[in-house]
Amino acid sequence: MMKKYIRKAILVFASGLLLYGVNGCTDLDETAYSELYANNFYKNKLEVQQAVLRPMTHMAAWIAPTGQNGYYYHSELSSDQLAWPQKGRHGYDGGDHFRQHYHTWTSNEGRMRSAWTLLWTGVGYINAALEDLTAIEDPSVLDITPAEMDSYLAELYVLRAFHYMKIMELWGNVPIVVKVAEPLNPKTQPRAEVFEFIKEELETYVPQLQTYSEAMVGRVSATAGYAMLAELYLNAEKWVGTAMWDECIAACDKIISGEAGGINGAPQLADDLLETFSNTNKNASENLFQLAYSREGGNTFSWGGFFMGYDNIKEVLNVGYGGWNAFVVIPSAFDAYAENDLRKEEWFLFGPQYKYGTTEPILGTEEWNDQPFVYVNSIRRESEGDTTSEGSMAEGEENSGARFHKYKSGTIDDENYQENHYILYRLTEIYFNKAEALMRKNGGMATQEAVDLVNESRKRAFSEEDWPAARYTVASLTMDEFLAERGREFIFEGKRRTDLIRFDKFVTASWWDHDPTNDPNRELYPIPSTQLANNPGLDQNPGYPRSN
Repeated sequence: MMKKYIRKAILVFASGLLLYGVNGCTDLDETAYSELYANNFYKNKLEVQQAVLRPMTHMAAWIAPTGQNGYYYHSELSSDQLAWPQKGRHGYDGGDHFRQHYHTWTSNEGRMRSAWTLLWTGVGYINAALEDLTAIEDPSVLDITPAEMDSYLAELYVLRAFHYMKIMELWGNVPIVVKVAEPLNPKTQPRAEVFEFIKEELETYVPQLQTYSEAMVGRVSATAGYAMLAELYLNAEKWVGTAMWDECIAACDKIISGEAGGINGAPQLADDLLETFSNTNKNASENLFQLAYSREGGNTFSWGGFFMGYDNIKEVLNVGYGGWNAFVVIPSAFDAYAENDLRKEEWFLFGPQYKYGTTEPILGTEEWNDQPFVYVNSIRRESEGDTTSEGSMAEGEENSGARFHKYKSGTIDDENYQENHYILYRLTEIYFNKAEALMRKNGGMATQEAVDLVNESRKRAFSEEDWPAARYTVASLTMDEFLAERGREFIFEGKRRTDLIRFDKFVTASWWDHDPTNDPNRELYPIPSTQLANNPGLDQNPGYPRSN
């Protein structure tokens, strides 16, 4: 029996190159990989559960706005709502964020390589766990019933399909790898085949998932699975040329009806704009799938890096964290909200900023050093007298643009300070997905059911007095207005790039300091050049050279 061993070499298939990681001791006196089997590696039920949850903890690195350059960074900074402009001496960063905004990226982007590696690392964790768990011959010795083991496996299969869906969104034509280290240099598969793989995995295993409940918070439950299916079906026409509106509606109905579970019964839309993003949101009524964070548990949802201003903003919110003064809301996106839209008041920091609980202004530290600090809806050199130009990505200042305030951590003395969970899917999105599918089935025209679904969410954003004028009708809810409202509702939630592509706006529309490329190849990112060099089986996406 080995006293010290190396865990079976796993870690990741990343771009056709296997990166090997170790888990445990590294004494190389005895290196007998073939002697380490799942039957003796997992000692109890808890260790099996940890193997199932490990890919979820890793997923936070690429899907949440926590400072990593993963899916979230690319989804938001390439779109029409958020940007990371240069602000004086800060934020140019080699032009990385400019290229995202202008759609001039190359296959040699360092942040894109990070995104590729992060997502494929997640696939590697899942493949390793699946190999181990499927090799357990008798789960009862670990106090696990066959039904429980089936549900654990279903979680992993569904989560792998989710990873592949996001990989396919970004890169389109990619390998399909389901075993660790096999094959060593996997070949690119057409997007249509990747789509079919994802579809088959989800349709097979989602029905085997446990229904959503408080016990399933932070895990892959049936509501998560059907939300994934709804997203896949909603985008099917764009991704592979086959409309699947009825399938999308059916997946949405599984959630809306409560058949897939929910906290305290069927999921319900939150009564207000704050519940779902608050520091007590772990059991919020409209949650369907979330990353479970907890400051007290040692795993804080740290959105500060991307979204907080410099340290002077600590005094505004009475918190202990600052940020890089990175992401800002571009002027055209902030202008998309009506002045009486309560989301404009609740989800953004804007205007004069005061020390928490007082009318004493905080002061600037850069362009507005020692002057009262005011967030403005412009990105230009106002400190130098420019108060009229459209500005540009190169002309920001420390106070340029409205800022993120959708998630609220609470003050530093709040008993739930920074206990926020990050929500991946919520019921509002399912309402919007069903409404869109209904409209597309109807030739792009609203039906009364679609209008009712959108209004059910939108009414939270207006006072009782303002609501009659703000509510949609079958005539006013056009497809363009639907996309605009979807943007207003899901701002900061990492979904905008996919929406713009589905509405054929990503490469054809203009927004602040962005002219359209009219290049459909830009709807996919290039396979990173380093990955192409490592794996001769990979093909570059159309419109990009194999190397830069």
